[in-house]
Amino acid sequence: MRNFHLAGRSTVHARNGMVATSHPQAALAAIEILKAGGTAADAAIAASALLAVIEPQSTGIGGDCFALVQPKGTGKITAYNGSGRAPAAAKAEWFLEKGIDAIPLTSPHSVTVPGAIDAWATILRDHGRFGLDKVLQPAIKAAAEGYVVAPRIAFDWANGFNKLKKGANTERYLLPHGEAAKTGDVITQPELANTLKLIADKGPDGFYKGAVAEDMVDTLRGLGGLHTLEDFAEHCTETTSPIGTIYKGLDVWQCPPNGPGITMLVMLNILSRFDLTKFGPLSVERFHLEAEATRIAYMIREQHIGDPQHVDVDVLRILAKEFAEEHYSQIALDKLLDLPVVSPPMNPSTVYITVVDEERNVCSFINSIAHSFGSAIVSNKTGVLLQNRGAGFRIQPGHPNCIAPKKRPLHTIIPALATENGRARMSWGVMGGQYQPVGQVHVLTNVLDYGLDMQEAIDLPRGLHYEDVYQLEDGVPAATVEGLKALGHKVLPIGTPHGGGQGIWIDWDKGTLTGGSDPRKDGCALGY
Repeated sequence: MRNFHLAGRSTVHARNGMVATSHPQAALAAIEILKAGGTAADAAIAASALLAVIEPQSTGIGGDCFALVQPKGTGKITAYNGSGRAPAAAKAEWFLEKGIDAIPLTSPHSVTVPGAIDAWATILRDHGRFGLDKVLQPAIKAAAEGYVVAPRIAFDWANGFNKLKKGANTERYLLPHGEAAKTGDVITQPELANTLKLIADKGPDGFYKGAVAEDMVDTLRGLGGLHTLEDFAEHCTETTSPIGTIYKGLDVWQCPPNGPGITMLVMLNILSRFDLTKFGPLSVERFHLEAEATRIAYMIREQHIGDPQHVDVDVLRILAKEFAEEHYSQIALDKLLDLPVVSPPMNPSTVYITVVDEERNVCSFINSIAHSFGSAIVSNKTGVLLQNRGAGFRIQPGHPNCIAPKKRPLHTIIPALATENGRARMSWGVMGGQYQPVGQVHVLTNVLDYGLDMQEAIDLPRGLHYEDVYQLEDGVPAATVEGLKALGHKVLPIGTPHGGGQGIWIDWDKGTLTGGSDPRKDGCALGY
């Protein structure tokens, strides 16, 4: 139970509908959609579209999304893969011939075809009552009439200043008066508003065909990109079934590859072999076991995962409890495993949204432009900030994540959903690039192993074992830090906290919803 003497947030409780986002305006827009008769899918996409305007460092219509949707909290779960593909001309040999062995984060080659808009339309078709014409209205209004910059967004804007100064059209669109936006500034983006109006009127064709697509292609090709109008016109969303595992009596679901949710499931399979309740939630042992599970799971991901439309990904084998048994059984509480250092090429930003409506339709939804402010390339006339998801490819023939024509990169963004006996229990996600699988495990085990409520589980200090360094937040106790060092961990504090996060817990017996939202961001949970 929360200590009301200390600073913190209470969980949010409601009976009808609930949303949790990284910005209060987005949460309010989603609630208004629900009250107008919209579904969880309608509300999530309205919130995502608004965030694409008011949280530009994290998301945008020039990015990708993934979603898990379960009708009435009891039906079949559908996974939506709204990730974009590399241009048809993007061959590894082309890059190697030019001496490019890694895709620069701000080059046109880092831009894959944005997948979000088509995914939004597909999800609305399957699970919404409204169309893009209605759910885009809050975003259109914010872009046209202006929005007020929130504190965490201003913090990220200042950190991205040098990147934006050097970008293509970014100084014009994203550095008002030649400087980073500050808390309380009012920002308008009329060109982006016009683009959103066109999409609201024409649907995905207003983005992937016609003037908007032509401008995006012209912009990218003018910078040396390989993109064509056909690359945009041929884009489509993949609709599939989720993959999952069992942890503490709950079925835990993720989108399949090229999403990295399989990493989170492998971590759970590892940790299920240990009784975490023997150790405190901020203990040396708990953080050590989480780090070892992270190192193993990320190594497995690096060796085996890519776009299954291009490489063979044996999901069943990877998720089998017996997979990599030699690694699981070697984990010890008094030393580190000897494992290769894994250096994934991406560590980006994102937004996560969860919505449960009155009918208990559940939408676990995530949208991203990859790194903060994406590629730092804004389309010349449309105001569309383009993602740099393609920088997540390897240029290494034979690697499962090697770039190839029309291939999707190994992603970082993952929505999560947990069910009990087929009914939705918990819809949650944690932002923060490579931290996301670790963050989801951290929050879930906070709830299931340590009995924390949704807000407490999100608030608890975090750490990420990344590139052979354990990056710990300030809230991790000093004794835990020293204990991890004694085990051989290289420990460093971090300047920016690990991501953000939102979650909703469904209590079917009481008929209530409990929500939490991360204080590491500006947002909140709202219910009615």
